[in-house]
Amino acid sequence: MIQTQTAGSAVIHPAEQPVADRGTGIRTIALVAPEHGARAIINGITIIGPGAAIPLHVHNCEESVMVLDGSGIAVIDNAEHRVSPGDTSWIATGVPHYFRNPSEDQPLRIFWTYASATATRTLVATGETRSIAAGYDTP
Repeated sequence: MIQTQTAGSAVIHPAEQPVADRGTGIRTIALVAPEHGARAIINGITIIGPGAAIPLHVHNCEESVMVLDGSGIAVIDNAEHRVSPGDTSWIATGVPHYFRNPSEDQPLRIFWTYASATATRTLVATGETRSIAAGYDTP
């Protein structure tokens, strides 16, 4: 699935990567990950379907999210921010946040990067913590 990989480098084509269905209208495509040799970052693309939202959560490291397509709402530390293509957020470690798509017919597509190859997501509602790099087989 990686087009080119050399010592310490890789070119990854999103269209050739598996799409993980996380349920409730959320799909994720993992890109740079430890299996590619990444030691300090991981990133990928998440598609948030019309009317869907990612659950409120926190991470054990910093995160940056850029909107690729669509428009939505970023809720960061209880403050709502309208976001559209090109808008980029920086979210500090431990800050509760989520993204939601208020559109009735258009997906919201975001590109995310974590500042750690061992990033985790902890759902605020349940306290459940999962490794980001471990995959996205369930919501």
